[in-house]
Amino acid sequence: MFRPIIIMRLLGIDYGRRKIGLAISEGKLAEPWKVIKVNNFEEAVIKVLQVLQVLQVDKVIVGISENKMAEESKKFAKRIGAETFDETLSTHDAQRVSIEAGMKRKKRKGMEDAYAATLILQGYLDSAV
Repeated sequence: MFRPIIIMRLLGIDYGRRKIGLAISEGKLAEPWKVIKVNNFEEAVIKVLQVLQVLQVDKVIVGISENKMAEESKKFAKRIGAETFDETLSTHDAQRVSIEAGMKRKKRKGMEDAYAATLILQGYLDSAV
């Protein structure tokens, strides 16, 4: 019997007070998408909700760290209706991977939050298997 393959579109988010990294997945691999610059919490919520409306994703994953940003990230996830996933060291890992890949410093700095979001989303995808 033939069963149709259902592909979900997921958005991974690396929340920050000034920059929010976004990654997308429509299968088993996450990829960096973009970085949104914000000035405050409310602006972050509004801008991400606008992105969600445009992308029409099935699920949103927000990375939660172990430091003082954890509570703010949880609050952010709740406001946008997202699930949370441990992101410990994702930004550090994103920096390391991009350096190892030979990426120029300027490009790394502009997209490192999106790469961190990619690692968060990929970790979520890998754990769901």
